[in-house]
Amino acid sequence: MTMPVEETEALLKQAEKELDGAKTADDIRQAWRKYYLQVGHRNLGRLLIGRSVDEIIARRRSRGEE
Repeated sequence: MTMPVEETEALLKQAEKELDGAKTADDIRQAWRKYYLQVGHRNLGRLLIGRSVDEIIARRRSRGEE
């Protein structure tokens, strides 16, 4: 069972803010632990390499994962 897109998008936006505000590796690890079970390692990794939440959600929708 997958999470609704709206809920995933909200969590990804929160994770993006925390990762963008991270100053240390510990900050990143803390945010990672907080969100990886809900949005997944791959999505968090995509945020870390600079993909936007909109890109991640658009890809999910195009693959029919709603």
